[in-house]
Amino acid sequence: MMGLLNGWLLPACYMTGFALACLLPRQHWTVARITAGLGLASTLVAASAAGLAAGLADRQVDKPGLTVALLIALLGWVIVRYSARYLEGEAQQPRFVKALLFTLACVSLLVVSQHLVLLVLGWSCTSLGLHYLLTFYRERRTAQVVAHKKFIVSRLADLSLLAALVLIYQAAGTLSLRGLSDYLAHLDALPAGLHWAAGLFALAAILKSAQLPLHGWLIQVMEAPTPVSALLHAGVVNVGGFVLIRLAELLALAPASQMLLVLVGSLTAVLASLVMMTRISIKVRLAWSTCAQMGFMLVEVGLGLYELALLHLVAHSFYKAHAFLAAGETVSETRALALLGTQGARRSLVRYLLSPVVSGMLVAGSLAGWQWLLPAAGLTLPTAAALVLALGLAPLLWLEQGRSAALVAHAGLRVLLLIQLYFVWHWLFAGLAPAASGTAPWLMAWVCVAFVLLYGLQIWLRRHPQGRLAQRLYPWAYCGFYLDETFTRLTFALWPARLGKLQPTMRPDTTPLGETV
Repeated sequence: MMGLLNGWLLPACYMTGFALACLLPRQHWTVARITAGLGLASTLVAASAAGLAAGLADRQVDKPGLTVALLIALLGWVIVRYSARYLEGEAQQPRFVKALLFTLACVSLLVVSQHLVLLVLGWSCTSLGLHYLLTFYRERRTAQVVAHKKFIVSRLADLSLLAALVLIYQAAGTLSLRGLSDYLAHLDALPAGLHWAAGLFALAAILKSAQLPLHGWLIQVMEAPTPVSALLHAGVVNVGGFVLIRLAELLALAPASQMLLVLVGSLTAVLASLVMMTRISIKVRLAWSTCAQMGFMLVEVGLGLYELALLHLVAHSFYKAHAFLAAGETVSETRALALLGTQGARRSLVRYLLSPVVSGMLVAGSLAGWQWLLPAAGLTLPTAAALVLALGLAPLLWLEQGRSAALVAHAGLRVLLLIQLYFVWHWLFAGLAPAASGTAPWLMAWVCVAFVLLYGLQIWLRRHPQGRLAQRLYPWAYCGFYLDETFTRLTFALWPARLGKLQPTMRPDTTPLGETV
């Protein structure tokens, strides 16, 4: 029964499907569809059983693992069905199905495991399965180069994880999550080995979550089929945040690791947001958006806001899966946030400055209302999170199309309803993740300053799209501040990619990185 409650049927189902796909290569899509359907059904059964067990006060239910397992099962079912149509007529479809099922099996093993060895094994094997998906078009030189870059980053992360396992076992004498939790419960301060272990896990999450300056592989994987992009951005790249949520008790006692996550995540979120404003290709814009969103998720973990990080993970996964699978329908959208575009007309500065004030008042008033009407929910929101929420909603109040009373009322009502929806989901996820832990006040202040500066810079660039700052910033932002080029030169000098006699297949309408121009 416990195996069912912990969702072990999902990785077993995917691994069985992988084996059958190897044995029955001519029935690859039939096997994939049945496997995805059974995986989703088994996870729904496990979630229902877990809900019953929770009602009976069974403390053994793995709520975060089941939540993400259900997410994986649903995404896997959608991506399999989409891929069968998308890849119709392509060669090497059996190879794609085997790699897809293997990757899903590994990532599902990671999320249901309660042992660090299985968690690390699943994480490492996930990147190996993804390597075959990224090189589906093996004749494309760009795909080979990008896959090699990701392979290097993933192996650096794996070395960090192995070192962390050794340090944890030396200190705690166990590698099970329950045993580690029991050991940490009796500590007032971490020994040096566990501080290093927490830092190594944080470093591995940074590497595998495509944080600057090791982000280039995520931006340049557009040579892979669209279903692979959806799987990567909606599922695999989010795993780093989930692993850190698993280790919340360890991170709560490791301020240096929290600082590392907050600093790297906030800088990535700010810089990637600026770069995204310069991009033309829809898929590349989405890739930079993922980079920024992963940075923000790491900030949430570093601040000890684990329930918000889990909510962010699930919401981002659904959004990115839909965005990539429907990317062809959004190409016609205009670049409303173009850095040097002509659409950023000069508007009232008061409007830009009052918008976050109004949205902030709505956030504060809504939070007070929730605490008054539903005190049992214990709903709280740290100042930094409330500020970022207010800044994120402020653009909805800019009213680019006019300033009539009806438009003002409509915009205000829309922001108010979005705030209520945010608090509903916050409340629902509060019981699915570890309780929030404290963090240094200066880290909260750092996050506030970083996002206020980002908001201010966006306002300035919209009001002065042809100004001196925009003219100087644009080439740097468009090139990703040249961070990836530096990393590529250093790593390829030590470990060059072996491309053989492959011929580049760059089409006339693409750049060397596969970005549509």
